[in-house]
Amino acid sequence: MSVDGWNTVLVLGGTRSGKSEFAESLVTDAPVVRYVATAPEGDPEDTEWATRLAAHRARRPGSWTTEETTEDPRRLADVLESAEPNETLLVDDLGGWVTVLLDPDHQPADDVATIAELAEALRGCAARVVLVSPEVGLSLVPTTPLGRAFTDALGAANRAVADACDAVALVVAGQPVWLKSAPTTIAPAAPAAAPTVSASVTAPVVASLADAEPTPEVQLPDVLTHAPPAAPNQEPGNPWAAPTMALPMVATGLVIQPGMELPMPDEYAGPQAVDRLATLDVPGAGLGVLDRVVGFAASTQGTSTPRAWSSVRVLLLHGDHAGGGSAGTVAGESARRAAQARAGKGALARLAAESGASLQVVDAPASAPMEDQPALSPDQVESALRYGWRLAEQAADAGVQLLVLGACGAGTEAAAAAVLAATAGAEPPAVLGRVITESGEIDDAAWMIRCAAVRDALHRTRRSSRGAKDILAELGGGDVAVATGVLLGATARRVPVLLDGPVGVAAGMVSRDLAGQARHWCLLADHGGHPAVRLAADVLGLTPLLDLRMDLGEGANALVALPLLRSVLALSAALPVHPSLGGDDDADPAADEPQSTDPSYPDVNDPYVNDTDPDLAEPDFAEPEPAGPGPASTGADEQPASGWRAG
Repeated sequence: MSVDGWNTVLVLGGTRSGKSEFAESLVTDAPVVRYVATAPEGDPEDTEWATRLAAHRARRPGSWTTEETTEDPRRLADVLESAEPNETLLVDDLGGWVTVLLDPDHQPADDVATIAELAEALRGCAARVVLVSPEVGLSLVPTTPLGRAFTDALGAANRAVADACDAVALVVAGQPVWLKSAPTTIAPAAPAAAPTVSASVTAPVVASLADAEPTPEVQLPDVLTHAPPAAPNQEPGNPWAAPTMALPMVATGLVIQPGMELPMPDEYAGPQAVDRLATLDVPGAGLGVLDRVVGFAASTQGTSTPRAWSSVRVLLLHGDHAGGGSAGTVAGESARRAAQARAGKGALARLAAESGASLQVVDAPASAPMEDQPALSPDQVESALRYGWRLAEQAADAGVQLLVLGACGAGTEAAAAAVLAATAGAEPPAVLGRVITESGEIDDAAWMIRCAAVRDALHRTRRSSRGAKDILAELGGGDVAVATGVLLGATARRVPVLLDGPVGVAAGMVSRDLAGQARHWCLLADHGGHPAVRLAADVLGLTPLLDLRMDLGEGANALVALPLLRSVLALSAALPVHPSLGGDDDADPAADEPQSTDPSYPDVNDPYVNDTDPDLAEPDFAEPEPAGPGPASTGADEQPASGWRAG
């Protein structure tokens, strides 16, 4: 059984009901699909049967592989038993398999025992499997002894396979009806909530543990220099209106597995935008290294004239790591920082407010001492990944155009160092930053304890798999797992992410094995002088734009750089073509660009100053007063406050 809710699905239906097409739609976006053909070739002179087989073959994508089991009906059980966890098998169909089972060439045979072997292999199959079978009574069966034997055997096979499968669907006139769904385990303390499902899902979805958890509230900025849109603009010309990527979702929710095919940024828009900069009426030598910001924004927005990000959300992940990795930290300090941010106070909340960015504090599951035991259980890793994905999806649904990923927690740097050591072969002392006490002194004893904790964790896991989920479970912990889910979800929804700090880059390293496209949606504004960030940036191909060396916590460097990045994008969009190249000093280069109908969308020529409101033009920097137990919050994406409840 897979830990994300389902592993096997049986699709039933009558002749020409559309059962095969529906089964194929369930696995279309799976990265690795093996088509298991069970139907015999039949009489060479039967052209109608040959035409049916040819039509089935023509529908299969070229990336699928095909395996025949028509020679021996017992081979199907062997195929299921030997399948790898990263595979998806489509078996079409059991009617053909029963036909071969009853073939005189295979007699005498114990039909009951062979069917039982198939059901047992299905229960223990590590891969995801979709099986197609004719429903007894919905297809024409000759009233002969052999026809009755076929009906009996097919009915027995369908019943045994349906009992072994997690989900069963009946297709009638092309419409699927789910007869059996995989059970969903909800922790007793978790409140029920309606699932939120992407529009790309092609099958009914039952809430998983992560979907049942309400997301934490969003702290809206008390100082707005521009107004974020209330909802995503769906106008055809809006570059942020791209739909989410279709992903393998069947019956119980999202499937996060290695080799996912997520969207890539526009490979042509970025270079075109950079080339366009050379034609603008720019004094001096131009934008320098900041032209990379224009290229990044252009490729992620899909236009050669990118706009400044008007709606930004900061996700601050709070999760502590027990054990030696947290040596030198003050107990309860990370919780105080998280509570401070929730109340709209502190450095990060102040920077977010001045940038007009909303702030969402996310409680990740606490991590066990990695030197002694796995930081998380496999179930917690699955829940954390889906939780992070849902955070990104909700941000995209709220019209967010850029995510800033930060973290605060005891032991996060040691966890990130362990992830880098496991994924990039780094030496822990080389990627662990110095430990600074509250008084500003360097604590070398605490640094050595952290190094020892990472060393012992790597020694404990030396024979463990280095798969992405295994690294998260053994070493990464809750905040890195949630951050990885955020990166994957943002990639699926085409939302760029501004990274800052060890947790974000560690998540970027892990996400490579789940979806290599994720790193192309990430931008690193500053390495902050941290050795782990430097190394991960080099491996991920992310060149830091600045070298501020600020040490205000994860997310602060990105928010300090954000106004500069916005200014560069606004400048590149507003400047006209140089007169020597035929430009007009009075021309507006954005005049031909599709304009948003959203009244809250900023003017492209001045996206930061609302000159119709003097209060917004000259912001008041007084500390906000929280309303009740949490901050005052208004807006379409306001959520009830919540912590983490891991399953």
